[in-house]
Amino acid sequence: MSSQLKQRFLKLLKEDEEFRYAVAGLLGLEEILKRLDRHEEQLVKLREDMNRGFELIERRISALGARWGLQTEEAFREGLKGILEKEFGVKIERWIEKDKEGMVYDHPSDVELDVVKDGKTMLIEVSSHVKASDIPIFRRKAEFYEKITGVRADRLVIVTPYADDRALEMAKEFGIEIYTKV
Repeated sequence: MSSQLKQRFLKLLKEDEEFRYAVAGLLGLEEILKRLDRHEEQLVKLREDMNRGFELIERRISALGARWGLQTEEAFREGLKGILEKEFGVKIERWIEKDKEGMVYDHPSDVELDVVKDGKTMLIEVSSHVKASDIPIFRRKAEFYEKITGVRADRLVIVTPYADDRALEMAKEFGIEIYTKV
């Protein structure tokens, strides 16, 4: 008799949704679900806290990378200047001029270039990463330099450990030389 009762009970659980929920309620499923909901809320809060922590770490790493990139550029620039001036007698100067009209960056700002003079004038940009958007800016820097000094650069050169593919293409189109590892 108990075997038939079990089969009937299981059949009702399988086929009768209302019966199934009534039995689940009696078994305390409702309490279990409430506890699971509380745990889920705690887990969501923990994942949100972890995400905020990861974002903070990412910002700090990015800031460190940017600082390292600037220090690396400056060290490279000074090394290049020392070698070229001592070994080849080439004069390198750091040229900085205020662009009051915003010709280069679309707002008033300082424009900086490395200028090599050895009978010809070469403008050099040293950067840790060159994107396509950097190419027209460098070209406008050269135009600004010409406007202020009256001297047209014979060569435009960018030195970088990394340049995007599109930046390499644009530089070629504009007659800008890029010296890079990548």
